[in-house]
Amino acid sequence: MGRYLLRRLLQLVPVFIGTTFMIYWLVWSVPGDPFAGKCGERRCPETYVAFMTEKYQLDQPVWVQYATYMKNLLQGDFGTKFSGQSINDIILTSYPNTLKLALVALAIEAVIGLGAGVLTGLRRNGFLDNLVLVSTLFLIALPIFVIGFVTQWLFGVKWGIVTPTVSSEMRLTELILPGFVLGSVSMAYIARVARTSIAENRRGDYVRTAIAKGLPMRRVVGVHLLRNSLIPVVTLLGTDLGALMGGAIVTEGIFGINGIGRQVYRAILTKESATVVSIVVVLVLVYLLMNLLVDLLYAALDPRIRYE
Repeated sequence: MGRYLLRRLLQLVPVFIGTTFMIYWLVWSVPGDPFAGKCGERRCPETYVAFMTEKYQLDQPVWVQYATYMKNLLQGDFGTKFSGQSINDIILTSYPNTLKLALVALAIEAVIGLGAGVLTGLRRNGFLDNLVLVSTLFLIALPIFVIGFVTQWLFGVKWGIVTPTVSSEMRLTELILPGFVLGSVSMAYIARVARTSIAENRRGDYVRTAIAKGLPMRRVVGVHLLRNSLIPVVTLLGTDLGALMGGAIVTEGIFGINGIGRQVYRAILTKESATVVSIVVVLVLVYLLMNLLVDLLYAALDPRIRYE
């Protein structure tokens, strides 16, 4: 296991470099004046443009800019905005908010999605099975902003069960509704995948053997059936954390959460490419580490999987 972990960590290095370079090149290659609107309604003076161009090496080839960026990144410096504000401060302020929201969404989709998948997988073609299939298809078909506005209006405005927006304290009770909205589509997919996996593994010989031994159904499902059916679900959950954090722009906008999604949106509007690149680099790291964690969990779930 140690050799496998070391090999995987080494494999992450070229993947990280290649991915971040592609992102850096794409973002900095977007046409347009990066200093538009930085001096109010009037055009920025040529001296200011020349100074900022030299300071941020905008006149250098993209690979030179990327090399400088990576050098600073390895020292823990994500760079600065054109206004002089440190991007480190932006990430430290907004990243925890998005992480809290994503973890709540991940917990909701795991509990509800997996629970619905297990129940329908054990009792297929019944009323509950059809209800879950229809409701999950409904969630998949609806755009996330529609789900967000409808749930916000129903639970926050009409019924007054929760506050329509999230306060700066980011209390857990305030994050349940936006967490449900953010994880609703993934929850539907997890329910469907878990249902199919449970239904297929239920016909396995090891399940019939466990039942023939007289084991309680709770133990058959919890120890034998569920453990062998969790691999595709764990794959979805593991890779979904990065997707939830990167896709939180709409949800954060609807519920007024100051997270990295809103920061990316503002940075795109103001053409702050350095902010966009830095936030996306953090998301790339989350994706890579979660994929590594998922691979390690496979061996824990299935004894037949061994890493050398």
